[in-house]
Amino acid sequence: MTHVYEGSFDGRRLRIGIVVARFNESVGMRLLDGALDGLKRHGVSDDDISIAWVPGAFEIPLVAERLASSGEFDALVCLGAVIRGETAHFDYVAGESAAGISTASRKTGIPIANGILTTEDADQAIQRAGGKAGNKGFEAALAALEMANLLASLPKPSEGI
Repeated sequence: MTHVYEGSFDGRRLRIGIVVARFNESVGMRLLDGALDGLKRHGVSDDDISIAWVPGAFEIPLVAERLASSGEFDALVCLGAVIRGETAHFDYVAGESAAGISTASRKTGIPIANGILTTEDADQAIQRAGGKAGNKGFEAALAALEMANLLASLPKPSEGI
């Protein structure tokens, strides 16, 4: 018999942490509103949601790893916006934040959804934070729920691996 593992969007009894960058705060707030909407629509109670604010996207991985290591969360959602400018700063911040989130998730075994926008301009960011392109905060929240439920259904890792 074939075994199929799938996560669900059932957020009841899940504890979710959200890390939000203040840099490009107007976009971050819209992403946060979308994430909170997604979590609440899928059964996550207000008491099971914690929000940590950080200066910018570069600082998100450190806080995400700390929260994931705490044992207090089933999943995390990281939100922010890195908008391309005239220097290479965009490439460093976007790449390091994505790599750091991925590393933190693998290191801790806690799903961490990357809802950090990387856009060419502010208009693209706004469109992805509740505009024509939807709300990537909402989508990241659903990814976190799905992954938390999927991991809970998978066989547990063997000791020593």
